Amino acid sequence: MIDTDGTKALSRRVPNNQPELLEPTDDVLALAEDSPVTWAVDLNAGGGALLIALLTSHGQRLLYIPGRTVHHASRSYCGDGKTDAYVIADQARMRRDLQPLQYWDEIAVDLKILTARRYDLAADRTRDINRMRARLLEYFPALERTFDYAASKAALILLTGSRPRPACAESVRAASRPG
Repeated sequence: MIDTDGTKALSRRVPNNQPELLEPTDDVLALAEDSPVTWAVDLNAGGGALLIALLTSHGQRLLYIPGRTVHHASRSYCGDGKTDAYVIADQARMRRDLQPLQYWDEIAVDLKILTARRYDLAADRTRDINRMRARLLEYFPALERTFDYAASKAALILLTGSRPRPACAESVRAASRPG
């Protein structure tokens, strides 16, 4: 925490879980003595998600400072031994062009989760296709060169459809049993 003059008022490490995050939050609000408090983070998802959720659900003003901005701004603090936390706080104090993070409603959160899931599935499919192409290139390079993956799905269907599926393998075993 820094005050409006840029003087460090509070600094400590905090584990990323709810009870430990709420304690310094209360301390900062107590030190502010009814003055407006602005919070700033350089992560807008992942490791910062819990802090963001806690602050927005408690109606706190929260700014997002991209990591690249912090990196470039930290050059101007050379020789001062300033931490990234100080740089983030100082940038939030001085800059007026930073974007506030808003509380997300349930629909937006669900949409974000579904979009991330779809992205993961697409990335998995791309990795699988690349792995298959690499394997085919090892064993039969001439065949791999003839396939036009962009124009037709036929090559992918041919190569992936030739694997026995568990249900098919079970029905073949059942049909081959005597009597």
